[in-house]
Amino acid sequence: MSSSLKKLNLGCGTDVRDGWVNLDIAPLPGVDVVHDINVLPLPFKDGEFEMILCNDILEHVDLVPVLKECHRILAPGGRMRIEVPHFTSNNNFVDPTHRNRFSVKTFRFFARDTFEGKRRGSYYFDFAFNSVESTTLRFVHGIPYFWNWIVSPLINSRYALQCYYEATGLAYLLPAQNLQVTLVK
Repeated sequence: MSSSLKKLNLGCGTDVRDGWVNLDIAPLPGVDVVHDINVLPLPFKDGEFEMILCNDILEHVDLVPVLKECHRILAPGGRMRIEVPHFTSNNNFVDPTHRNRFSVKTFRFFARDTFEGKRRGSYYFDFAFNSVESTTLRFVHGIPYFWNWIVSPLINSRYALQCYYEATGLAYLLPAQNLQVTLVK
């Protein structure tokens, strides 16, 4: 990737980052581009960014069109780092603007690598990321949640254990707070 490529902080809110293009719907201090993410296309060229950061934004938007647009503006080999509430998170039900729920499997539908032995991204959508580089479940830590110090590294040690966690009652007994995913174009 060229050193002239940039990094995009999509839906940055108050998490303004130096050296990044910070985009948000609100004209907050430090926001470089004021734009509604649901109004597509985004005001950027094809392949303009080497990194796109989407922290706590994809649960608020029409997911498929926004992912397709991020795919368009991401350079080949570029990465898209995502953080969203996990489907078991109580934050899903607190915020009335949340439109989407997410599992460890969700973003595999948008990748060429396999989804439980099947290629999904190639026929569900007219775009596909090359791979899901990483998937991590984040748990609340602290004194009342002491068991999460043990559970978190165990569940995150393998994707198969993440799937087992979600497929059983464990996900509801020990709910995850967030899901972090990195997609590679």
